[in-house]
Amino acid sequence: MSNDDTITWREMLVSTTEIVGDRVIAKWLCENAAGVDGDEWLDIVDDKVTQHCGMHIDSMMRRYLAGEPLQYVLGRWAFRHLDLMVDQRVLIPRPETEQLVDLVLGVVRSAQSQELRIADLGTGTGAIGLSLLHELPLGSARVWLTDASVDAADVARANLAGLGRAAIYGQISVGSWYNALPEKLRGSLNVIASNPPYIDHDDQEVEDKVRDWEPHLALFAEENGLAALRVIVFGAATWLRKGGILALEIGHRQSQAVSQLCSDAGLTNVEIHLDAAHRERFITARAGFDE
Repeated sequence: MSNDDTITWREMLVSTTEIVGDRVIAKWLCENAAGVDGDEWLDIVDDKVTQHCGMHIDSMMRRYLAGEPLQYVLGRWAFRHLDLMVDQRVLIPRPETEQLVDLVLGVVRSAQSQELRIADLGTGTGAIGLSLLHELPLGSARVWLTDASVDAADVARANLAGLGRAAIYGQISVGSWYNALPEKLRGSLNVIASNPPYIDHDDQEVEDKVRDWEPHLALFAEENGLAALRVIVFGAATWLRKGGILALEIGHRQSQAVSQLCSDAGLTNVEIHLDAAHRERFITARAGFDE
């Protein structure tokens, strides 16, 4: 690792690749340190690396080699069409959750409503709610993004600020699940979407890196991982309008238990959806609607 300002970024990429053992990751680190993206790299590849940039890439490499997740090291990560700020205050956005957004979009794009009302409960980075704001027609939806963690809400707020014009239709609030929502929304929501904590504390499938680095509040739940899901499901019948949809990401072994919770809560049209790995990863259900 070197802070030598006599080498070019091309040479720095070679050196970084040798150290981290992966050229793609090395290029991401170099781009991040240089403050460029994509094709901009070609414009600076033969420029000299400044001392400040050299120190920055050294720091990132040390963190990465110490086991810190790449997303935290970079401080950002792509989710659908967004470039989100990500750090240890929030869960790292997963590709599976992008599919949850697709499920919601598939329903609401055909909805006949003057303005959609959407709640993203346990928002973390804001990935779900902000993607919906970004991808739906401007002004067609108002989204409430909630989290019990003040720190996570601060990250979501920063990401909301970077959304542009659509940001005026989003609101961040702190609180436990429905307690964070304004009472006026009760019985009026078109969509409740959530990727809540659903992992049992003793789940042996959890990778050490996930358990060591990501916030446990966003990962683990009591009752074999069902505690948060139970609260969300049983509140949905009260907070959704008639025909409104609940869309949840769940553990791949929880589909039958969560389906039963939905039925017990009086929700209808309960459907299980597969993720890209063909595992039962999502549940959708309706409030007061059966066809």
